[in-house]
Amino acid sequence: MRALLSRSGLDPRFTSMLLALLLMWLVLAALTGGIFLTPRNLYNLSIQTCVIAVMACGMVYLMVARQIDLSVGSLLALTGMFAAYTQVELFAPGSPWGWIVSIFVAVAIGILVGIFQGWWVAYQGVPAFVVTLAGYLMFRGAAFMVSDGQTLAPLHPIYQMLGGGINGSIGVVASSCLGALACAYVLWRRWAQRREMHRYAVQLPPLWLEALKVGFQCAAIVAFVVVMNSYPDPTHADAQGHPTGKGIAIPVLILLLVVFVLTFVAERTRFGRYVFAYGGNPEAALLSGINTRMVIIKIFVMMGVLAAVAGVITTARLNSGANSMGQLAELYVIAATVIGGTSLAGGVGSIQGAVVGAIIIQTLDNGMVLLDVASAKRQVLIGLVLIAAVWFDAFYNRKEGR
Repeated sequence: MRALLSRSGLDPRFTSMLLALLLMWLVLAALTGGIFLTPRNLYNLSIQTCVIAVMACGMVYLMVARQIDLSVGSLLALTGMFAAYTQVELFAPGSPWGWIVSIFVAVAIGILVGIFQGWWVAYQGVPAFVVTLAGYLMFRGAAFMVSDGQTLAPLHPIYQMLGGGINGSIGVVASSCLGALACAYVLWRRWAQRREMHRYAVQLPPLWLEALKVGFQCAAIVAFVVVMNSYPDPTHADAQGHPTGKGIAIPVLILLLVVFVLTFVAERTRFGRYVFAYGGNPEAALLSGINTRMVIIKIFVMMGVLAAVAGVITTARLNSGANSMGQLAELYVIAATVIGGTSLAGGVGSIQGAVVGAIIIQTLDNGMVLLDVASAKRQVLIGLVLIAAVWFDAFYNRKEGR
């Protein structure tokens, strides 16, 4: 089975995660009387996953480069509060420019924080654990200071759409078209990969196995679009007065864009190769002429920008800014990244794996909420899952001889 997965281009670890996720969904569906698999809950789950998944994508780069960021939850709160403050305090209510400027302000804060933390790690030699632990405290306090602990609301209606709430989805027609384009992209990408393998005389997997793989991917895309289109939107109705489907939520589109860009950077750019080279062997990367200090700063800046994006999604979804946002997000992001196959030893990581890890984490949290499990017990279980993920990472690396 392992050899067959390798020949088909599938990662055995990633495949195992998908199977575990499917099993979790079936178990939770049974325990909740089918509520877990309803379109309403899956739509909410897709939005809940986006905030953690967006930051987990950035955490992949950090952990691949043997770094870590414990401040992402606090940075989410800080950037989100600045976005809300810009709209509520600096611009008149309903200003057509306030919400746009607020996004740029949040991203700018994320970039500055990334440069600040990266400089301490890269140029002063302070361990990332210490720098970001300090950031965890400082940025949470700064988020409180932005509005002296007060909640800032309401936010612009267009801005709220970025959170996936009212009018925060693209509708049935656009979702169906996007699903069709995604299936076409899967087919084209696999054809291009086979052509490249043939050009370099690499052994090609059996055609039937490729067709099965593409079929599963396209079936998953179609199923996702159908479920999103099945969730009725009470604010829109057809000619007969029946609610139309919501379609794919805007936060999901933001996540897909982040995944596409960061996957391209990792696989097709010099910077992506530098990150993995540094994580695999920092000394060799330095001796080969790579400016390792700038690589570290850039990945911290990337993490800051993604935390700002998560802050925008969170405030848009809540229609307010509160300094309590993002609490425990650090735990969820790190857990999702490790569960997704990113090694704590560095040099190995996957953007797609981190997204699946985020889905697994949010599935557990969402399912326990439906089962009325107390918040304290949910935290205990997530902590145990993190320990198990780290143990499995060490066990898998020993087995692979890394």
